Amino acid sequence: MQQRKNGVYADVSDELAANMRTGWADTELRDVSPLPQAARTAARRAALSARFPGERLVVPAGNLKVRSNDTDYPFRATVEYAYLTGALVEDGVLVMEPDGDSGHVSTLYLLPRSDRGNGEFWLDGQGELWVGRRHSLAESARLYGLPCEDVRGVADRLRAASGPVRVVRGQDASVDDALTDKVTAERDAELRTFLSEMRLVKDEFEIGEMEKACDSTVRGFEDVVRVLDRAEATSERYLEGTFFLRARVEGNDVGYGSICASGPHATTLHWVRNDGPVRSGDLLLLDAGVETHTLYTADVTRTLPVSGRFTDLQRKIYDAVYEAQVAGIAEVRPGAKYLDFHRAAQRVLAGRLVEWGLLDGPVERVLELGLQRRWTLHGTGHMLGMDVHDCAVARREAYVEGTLEPGMCLTVEPGLYFQPDDLTVPEEYRGIGVRIEDDLLVTDDGNRNLSAALPRTSADVESWMARLKGTDA
Repeated sequence: MQQRKNGVYADVSDELAANMRTGWADTELRDVSPLPQAARTAARRAALSARFPGERLVVPAGNLKVRSNDTDYPFRATVEYAYLTGALVEDGVLVMEPDGDSGHVSTLYLLPRSDRGNGEFWLDGQGELWVGRRHSLAESARLYGLPCEDVRGVADRLRAASGPVRVVRGQDASVDDALTDKVTAERDAELRTFLSEMRLVKDEFEIGEMEKACDSTVRGFEDVVRVLDRAEATSERYLEGTFFLRARVEGNDVGYGSICASGPHATTLHWVRNDGPVRSGDLLLLDAGVETHTLYTADVTRTLPVSGRFTDLQRKIYDAVYEAQVAGIAEVRPGAKYLDFHRAAQRVLAGRLVEWGLLDGPVERVLELGLQRRWTLHGTGHMLGMDVHDCAVARREAYVEGTLEPGMCLTVEPGLYFQPDDLTVPEEYRGIGVRIEDDLLVTDDGNRNLSAALPRTSADVESWMARLKGTDA
């Protein structure tokens, strides 16, 4: 335990140390119930065990990351660790030891309660008097449904281990160092790929979390519309802060940096600076999602007229994107190819670009050469779950070249973006960006739009905004 160089107190008297060791009540929790998803995480570990028999599997939570000097970023556990355990605190490590014919024995290594005997709990910067109470190992065992041991001994145990090992590497330097001569990049990549593909199909608990994330996100969008006048007096940051409040009150955080892009900023796909003006007459592209306490996130976009009414040109572009989204959503169903919804949406957008004289047809030629991409830029969607771009290291044949199945969650988000300096389009188009994005669950007979409570047509958007702003005619 290291004192701050410029701390006020240079040392601790023996009398104070003795005083701090005594007089504390027993705060052990004896009525801890398992997490709601504990049975699900056990089933996931069983599936992982069956895939890699006879191999030691190591999945760290990750560590705190320094923001500056002695302040850290808020901690977020690695997706693989949270998916397999439900645990969300830093420094944990899940170790699955091979156990003959029975598969694996799983142990969760965690930091125990701070030691009051040696003063750690009040002298260490991560002691409980500084950062809050931790669960005891016994409490954690009941909470996660796993035997729990002190993580401070895990590196030595891994260093002494024999046999094949796979680790989710790059998350905990002490774990990587302990296994440096026992793992291979190829084996580790196979582990991450399998865990990524496991998450392609969501179970009932996960679907419920996705519903919560979308419901909170809808309320966050309503919050933003209600304060557009205040944003006009300040900046895009007012909108970012407004949505963030909803995310923190109802969830863990935002699932990614909110994009609050007004005017020409809407043509920048990942505009997260959010420091520009909000002006009546411009469009606001709001791309944001609430992350639940279990780390499942929504990812929704609406493009809104700041004034509450689209101009004729804004409406024309918006309606084209809406038509493309409708065509894409219609292709989301079990048995369809993943790329079908993307191709359907792109066909609509390419057709409109030809119709408007921005591209020379026919549409088939445009699509073959990808000429529409100058203004559509990105794919029409992605998998969604514990990461906003979930399942990212799945094999292409299982993901982008794969087939949709019930339980998959994905976004459908076509867009058109006319850059402010694009001399190939009429001047009035320049600086207009439109994206409409919803979160779709593939069902047994088609799909369900989890974010359907937000309006999508241009007319419905205007009516919705008028109602929220109290300006109904």
